[in-house]
Amino acid sequence: MKVAEAVGRAVAAAGVDHVFGVVGSGNFHLTNAMVAAGCRFVAARHECGAATMADAYARTSGTVAALSVHQGPGLTNAMTGIAEAAKSRTPLLVLAAEVTEPRSNFYVDQEALAQAVGAVTARVTSGEDAVVQAAAAVRRAVHERRTVVLNLPLAVQALEAPDNAPASIAPPPGRTAVEPAAADVAALVEALGQARQPVFVAGRGSRAPGCRDALAALAERYGALLATSAVARGLFHGNPWSLDVSGGFSSPVAAELIRAADLIVGWGCALNMWTTRHGRLIGPDATVVQVDDDAAALGVHRNVQLGIVGDAELTARRALDLTVGGASRQGYRTADIEAAIGARIRWRDVPYDDEGGRERIDPRTLSIALDDILPAERVIGVDSGNFMGYPSMFLSVPDHNGLCFTQAFQSIGLGLATAIGAALAQPERLPVAALGDGGALMSAVELDTVRRLGLPMVVVVYNDDAYGAEVHHFGPDEHPLDTVRFPPTDIAAVGRGYGFEAVTVRTPADLKAVEDWIDGPRSVPLLIDAKVVSDRGAWWLEEAFRGH
Repeated sequence: MKVAEAVGRAVAAAGVDHVFGVVGSGNFHLTNAMVAAGCRFVAARHECGAATMADAYARTSGTVAALSVHQGPGLTNAMTGIAEAAKSRTPLLVLAAEVTEPRSNFYVDQEALAQAVGAVTARVTSGEDAVVQAAAAVRRAVHERRTVVLNLPLAVQALEAPDNAPASIAPPPGRTAVEPAAADVAALVEALGQARQPVFVAGRGSRAPGCRDALAALAERYGALLATSAVARGLFHGNPWSLDVSGGFSSPVAAELIRAADLIVGWGCALNMWTTRHGRLIGPDATVVQVDDDAAALGVHRNVQLGIVGDAELTARRALDLTVGGASRQGYRTADIEAAIGARIRWRDVPYDDEGGRERIDPRTLSIALDDILPAERVIGVDSGNFMGYPSMFLSVPDHNGLCFTQAFQSIGLGLATAIGAALAQPERLPVAALGDGGALMSAVELDTVRRLGLPMVVVVYNDDAYGAEVHHFGPDEHPLDTVRFPPTDIAAVGRGYGFEAVTVRTPADLKAVEDWIDGPRSVPLLIDAKVVSDRGAWWLEEAFRGH
């Protein structure tokens, strides 16, 4: 058995069941070995799309995924998707063929390239150690929640794996929960006991049903309101005390209630500028507590009065253990607050003047209508751009796996691949890709992947014929905008070319075709080319551009 085959089998045996990629000569044998060992291979049309599909699959499934790429350009093509995964601490294994001869056309310093975007690296160095080294890379991805680039030199791949080399390594155990210090838990309980208006903000480190239940129970005990960062949206879906998302996406009443809190507890949440509106969502006299299982994350984005190193769920349960038998506090949970949340917490319940006409539809009107038309059991992938707040906040999600938000790098063009990866991880749900026209045209090649995989996906393109964020960022200062505006493109026709059913939407009446598709067999995917008004920037842009 060659090393390429041995590594492919070892990675599958170590717990990887999905591998995404584009196959070239350098990763051909490795990828085929993974398939032979039981992995599902998902062929993308571009390596960046493959990287983001793998990222989204790992996030939404809660498992480690793999990306397989050719040496040199295969890896460089994937780097934007790898950077997003690395910044998001996605457990992802990148299997990268490698040439080590600088005279080769394919040569780049792959180790330096990966490290430059925040990934960690490893290398298969010999036939004797290949299986152990591959399994170690999987283990590191899982245990450290890291994107690991495993370089596989072509010369080493071609070696014979010794007969006495291990055939496989058992799958690594799950990540061990970090136990919080008892003194820190006691300090948290004391802070909760003194708070009159506490708010919990749950982030990426809280995206699990067990953690949701623990946080909800602790919040009920102390009368805390519940919010999430954007990446954890849906975690508290259905809870009457949920404020939805904290940050630039917050509705006016959510922002008002968070700003009035006297205690903010971040649970597996960075409390960065997006989640706190550059700190302005946290009142000047509020006590801030941050719970994270990575000590290096504490206090990075703002000062905290109490930093607790510990698993979010375990810390919440330890705090509950200290309050057994005690009476629940009213805290922030008054009848008036409950009424305000019930009536005004959703963006769709905030009054607005519809700015649509005969030629273009208001993106709020579009999003509200789609929220009513599309089934509640959905999984949404959202691209970046001026439009992104509308699908992110106006389309409801059933739980924390209902929205996959690949925005740590803020690259446009990742949304379609995000929706594909999330759809494969949640096959029982209707996948929805929400894109701007810029991101849609950047990634249109992956429409072929949607059709080829037979996904009953809805692709919604918020089409303003521009890079809208730049238009609204630079337009008020009267800068020329010719570089960021484009002639109209018939994106519906592009969709039909890839085998989609497609509809152009200019008014709410045009959405009847979407209702018909939902009621039909959904045998082919649907693309909605929505011509949206672009007279002003989205509400969250002002906050976003404060960071530029």
